[in-house]
Amino acid sequence: MKLTSLLGVAAIAVASTLPFKSSAEELSVANFVPPQHHTNAFLFKWFADEVAERSGGSLTVKVYPAGQLGAGPVQQYKRAVEGVADITFGLQAYTPAIFPKSMLIIPPGKAKDANEATKRLLAVYDEHLADEYEDVKLLGIFTTAGNIWAATRDVSTLDGLKGSKMVPYAAMTTPIIEALGGVPVQMPVTEMYTGLSTGTIDATTATYNNITAPWNFWDVSTHLVTNVPVQHAVFFVAMNKERYMGLSDEHRAIIDDLAGETFSLQGAASFDGADSNSFQIMQTAEQMANVTQIEVSAEERAKMDEAVAEGLESIFADYEARGISDARAVYNAINQ
Repeated sequence: MKLTSLLGVAAIAVASTLPFKSSAEELSVANFVPPQHHTNAFLFKWFADEVAERSGGSLTVKVYPAGQLGAGPVQQYKRAVEGVADITFGLQAYTPAIFPKSMLIIPPGKAKDANEATKRLLAVYDEHLADEYEDVKLLGIFTTAGNIWAATRDVSTLDGLKGSKMVPYAAMTTPIIEALGGVPVQMPVTEMYTGLSTGTIDATTATYNNITAPWNFWDVSTHLVTNVPVQHAVFFVAMNKERYMGLSDEHRAIIDDLAGETFSLQGAASFDGADSNSFQIMQTAEQMANVTQIEVSAEERAKMDEAVAEGLESIFADYEARGISDARAVYNAINQ
């Protein structure tokens, strides 16, 4: 036998004794927001770094921002179910019929920030919410806090709110806007800057991150009202179930370890962190010179809370009419 043949046999023998290393896999993430959005720069960067490190690079994550895998947020859950992307980020409010109980974190309750609201969701998830996510592998569920009103008039009192054209944080909270004396106007966040500028709306529930870049509500708002009843937008990060089950045991274990509370609280931190950064920017920004900041008085806040309670009764009645009899119980469990 020639030397080259002997070397070839030896190489095969040695290779057969080495540990098997699976080829690298990549998970796609569909995100509808721009690349600079904090969910890309913070949340999904954290996720990608953790996956790569824990897998030794054999499993990686690639984010496709700005709707590259499908335009707009409305179809994000469907894209996860159908495998258009391995993982998607979206809002339950765009498909409320799928997530009626998860939506009950949106109306004002006891939570004041994203972290607290997210913990309250996690506390009731197994008992009340899990069945809404049976078609996917849920990686995380978390919120952002709409804790201010950006407006072009003083809406810090019920008298000021009366007749004001105001955007509900979700369509389900329309009865709350009506109970406060406002006129609900449905509008996505991408249109609110123009709405405030043109007078199509007088006010909207917002976050501090909405006031600064890239949303820049400070350019078109004359009033910023604090100590308002806090509403919460709720988000999901979902993975296609077949893609998840098709991973190796090792890779599934990594996803399992990051999913749930760890991922959810990281999502909340992403939104709370963005708000904190924007709040700091606002303290010295020239753009705030023409914005009057008003804190709702304790007396007026008590009146607003009474109106919120009235609006909640209408929301519960709507749920009841749709055959969801435990809406009040779920809301109370979230806010116990």
